[in-house]
Amino acid sequence: MKIYPQKLKEGDEVRIIAPSRSTSLLSEETKTIANKRFSDLGLKLTFGKHIDETDEFKSSTIESRIEDLHSAFFDKNVKAIITVIGGFNSNQLLKNIDWEIIKNNPKIFLGYSDITVLNNAFFAKTGLVNYSGPHYSTFGQKLHFEYTLEFFKKCLMSDEQFEIEPSESWSDDEWYLDQNKRELIINPGYLIINQGEVTGTILGANLCTFNLLQGTEYFPDLNNSILFLEDDYESVPHTFDRDLQSLIHLESFSKVKGLVIGRFQKRSNMTDDLLIKIVKSKKELNNIPILANADFGHSDPKMTFPIGGEVSLKIEADNIHFNVLKH
Repeated sequence: MKIYPQKLKEGDEVRIIAPSRSTSLLSEETKTIANKRFSDLGLKLTFGKHIDETDEFKSSTIESRIEDLHSAFFDKNVKAIITVIGGFNSNQLLKNIDWEIIKNNPKIFLGYSDITVLNNAFFAKTGLVNYSGPHYSTFGQKLHFEYTLEFFKKCLMSDEQFEIEPSESWSDDEWYLDQNKRELIINPGYLIINQGEVTGTILGANLCTFNLLQGTEYFPDLNNSILFLEDDYESVPHTFDRDLQSLIHLESFSKVKGLVIGRFQKRSNMTDDLLIKIVKSKKELNNIPILANADFGHSDPKMTFPIGGEVSLKIEADNIHFNVLKH
């Protein structure tokens, strides 16, 4: 059974935790900007006890990360939990999580990239609908944050259905190195790969991280799902191809109803033609609607969307309706 957490409202407490890498990666400027953004939303920030700890992997011990995760869910004053940043080791936590704490204390949980393992495991193990979207660190962007903030509010501060329209421009710059030097790219809009109309449950997010759950008790049921998939600059075309193929090899992939593919970073060297060639080479994808170049992944801006929530896709040659129905 799905569990939808209560939405955020002014005055609510938001806990920042680091289940992957720690705040050691963030500049004081980034943290100051992020803190002000939450304050401007009327939200009170508190921080996990161990988020500043760091080791050779810019992370902390499993015990420290689990303590902050459990504490955040167990604290009745905390209404939402947001991760510091991504990384590579959130899957270390899965065997150590007390799933009853998560299930009995449902609340908003938000992050992306490496946090994909937690997003999907939470839903698989407890039914808790949680959210793929900006980290605490993302909120530290000084400029061009409007689209990201808009969809954060639509998804986490309102119960209303909303349409996901493409951003006017996007960036793939290292904004944290120079907040005033940003390079914007005009967004051509969605790329239609397959037309069709479907409604289903959102699963997925970062593809190579999602695949870490294959064959485990933490992998969600793909029945009636629409997979949202993206990857970072390390996923060059042949890597994306084989990671996607790995998903398709699952017996349950036949239950997938559609795909939405997030925008690729420039360094991945993925082109529209290459992506279409990859998709069209897989017969299992022939009869499901597929939309690409969506605003999520490792470029900016990025929307917030519910893992376990409901989405509808209507893709026609000159007419696209992309709506989050229940979140």
